[in-house]
Amino acid sequence: MTYASKLASILDQFECVTGTIHGIDPQTLGLRLLAHHGIPPQLLDKIELVPIGKGIAGCAAEREAPVQMCNLQTDTSGIARPDAKQTKVEGALAVPIFDEDQAVVGVLGIGKMCPYEFSAEEISHVETVASTLAPLLAPPTHD
Repeated sequence: MTYASKLASILDQFECVTGTIHGIDPQTLGLRLLAHHGIPPQLLDKIELVPIGKGIAGCAAEREAPVQMCNLQTDTSGIARPDAKQTKVEGALAVPIFDEDQAVVGVLGIGKMCPYEFSAEEISHVETVASTLAPLLAPPTHD
């Protein structure tokens, strides 16, 4: 299963229209875009490599915790990058993906086109689904 097909399945499961999977880039230690859906083409270069701590995905990686926005279009927290509004996404959630040693190996981001606050149960479910991506993202180990 490819990153794109896995992302499509996740978006269907959570009734979301946009999504991204980023993995930790060992060269830059930023988040490298591995798959996307519903992201406007003019934004792809801006999300190709996300610094840890920047934007919703970068903050989720830095905090090692989910980051959500009920309405990205009206958010004033400064977490979302200004260009993120071009997605037209309102309800957004980014969850870190952890390897078996609890190190962040990536971030799963999903979004809805309406204001939406993910419940604690939904966030927990997204985290569980995101954890299934970890084996795809973890760097190979050499014995």
